[in-house]
Amino acid sequence: MTYLLNNPDEFAADALRGFAAAHPQYVTRVPGGVVRSTATPKGQPALVIGGGSGHYPAFAGWVGPGMGHGAPCGNIFASPSASQVYSVARSAENGGGVILGFGNYAGDVLHFGAAAEKLRAEGIDVRIVRVSDDIASNQPDRHRDRRGIAGDLPVFKIVGAAIEAGADLDEAERIAWKANDATRSLGVAFDGCTIPGANEPLFHVENEVMAVGLGIHGEPGVKEVPLGTAAEVADLLFDGVIAEEPERKAGGYSGRVAVILNGLGTVKYEELFVVYSRIAERLEAHGLTPVQPEVGEFVTSLDMAGLSLTLVFLDEELERFWVAPVDTPAYRRGAMPAVDRPARTWIYRAEDEDQEVPAASQESQELATRIVAALETLRETAEANEENFGKLDAVAGDGDHGQGMVYGTRGAVEAARAALDRGAGARTVLVRAGSAWSEAAGGTSGALWGAALTAAGGVFDDQETADGARVVAALEAAVDAVQRLGGAKVGDKTMIDAAVPYRAALREAFAGNGDVAAAARAAADAAATAAQQTADITARLGRSRVLGAKSLGTPDPGAVSFSVLVDALATFLENPPQIEA
Repeated sequence: MTYLLNNPDEFAADALRGFAAAHPQYVTRVPGGVVRSTATPKGQPALVIGGGSGHYPAFAGWVGPGMGHGAPCGNIFASPSASQVYSVARSAENGGGVILGFGNYAGDVLHFGAAAEKLRAEGIDVRIVRVSDDIASNQPDRHRDRRGIAGDLPVFKIVGAAIEAGADLDEAERIAWKANDATRSLGVAFDGCTIPGANEPLFHVENEVMAVGLGIHGEPGVKEVPLGTAAEVADLLFDGVIAEEPERKAGGYSGRVAVILNGLGTVKYEELFVVYSRIAERLEAHGLTPVQPEVGEFVTSLDMAGLSLTLVFLDEELERFWVAPVDTPAYRRGAMPAVDRPARTWIYRAEDEDQEVPAASQESQELATRIVAALETLRETAEANEENFGKLDAVAGDGDHGQGMVYGTRGAVEAARAALDRGAGARTVLVRAGSAWSEAAGGTSGALWGAALTAAGGVFDDQETADGARVVAALEAAVDAVQRLGGAKVGDKTMIDAAVPYRAALREAFAGNGDVAAAARAAADAAATAAQQTADITARLGRSRVLGAKSLGTPDPGAVSFSVLVDALATFLENPPQIEA
């Protein structure tokens, strides 16, 4: 558990602030994360690497010469928001374009992708590299669809060294993908990790058992096997990874490997060395030459009891960059060449953007007041259900869904209230609330709910009020945005399994009676039924996908939270509060 904290909600921000204060020679805080305290050389590609907090030294600890130029940092186990990624990238970029690097998780894909689109619209060349080293999360022929775990370290180290050596954006992207395609990892866990402020781990592993194929966000393994000796654990990891060894050939891979034995938070160095002694034996017996092996904590999962093994099957090019010097707060090797690195003089700040509130009619402002009240109802509902949402999520995910829903609704309410106080109408209030939900929550649900509110806002107008038909159209637009952005279909075991029946029932009921409150109630009931029925579905998409049949018996947390919030919205519409003029 986490012993030292102030406010659990502020843990990630407090930790980042302390990290930056401890390493001013390396990093400077910017909105959303950190960048190098020295300026990116003109025309050099900027390597921006990031993800959720809780994985130190990944990712902020890898910002410095020879590796990252910046790191957006999300909440605990939640992807940074699109605006956080954009802010860090804008601060790090200096005419050479940007490589956005992250582990292949749905929330990161959504938020980094959205940031990339905004950067490209401003004329900045952006490339995206999703690390996908975890062999437990997909089949060998779908390597790039796997999730990223400790393979983040060698991939970002290798591409960072290539950039330091003079690679342009095209070359850096090629090398990054080459490193990713040569990297394989497998991990095991002996017990789960505990979110700051929580009293219980996200999952437990029974005594004398270990979970194989864990994720770094507290996800349980894909299977459980008896816990053996250190040598037997080493054999399990080695056999799993070496099964995907490529063919050895002249001029390519010849049996030289980068090796990372990674502790996830509770398994400490002496234990890791005991395991590595067996790994070294297996490497030798297999005719493999380890190249500067690393044993320690590199990609952690708070206090998870577990470890992972990563092998990078090196050719001459990858080896050259793997052994190259690097100098970051948490990862150093060799001596960087003496070059002029001038101090940073400019960072992007969100307040530089135009925050003017568009003019709104009195009718639209009155509607906006009701929208803010509805958002406050959603916030209260999310807070009341935080523990339940988290427990559902911990079965197949990282247990942060309840926290993310609370962060998102709080951010939405604060932004909506601030806009309303400045005279905003319905459209602006919802659009600002959508951006804030995405920003505050991060993760997949943050991106999807943020898009939903933004799309709903697009149906309203700052100069007009709205009748029942427009309210229904806004709710339908919200579901359409979730489906379009997330790419899920009914049956994938996601939020969509509740959202699509909700939309259909809403449309049918309103067409029949023209009563928006009654239609919202019928739709919420349909969503609740559909959400519970996801317990009978084997996940095909989202965080539960890698667990396959293990997700059976538990409803999808995103579908459940959707049904709970739209139920609260229906109650709000049935009994609208009195709003003072």
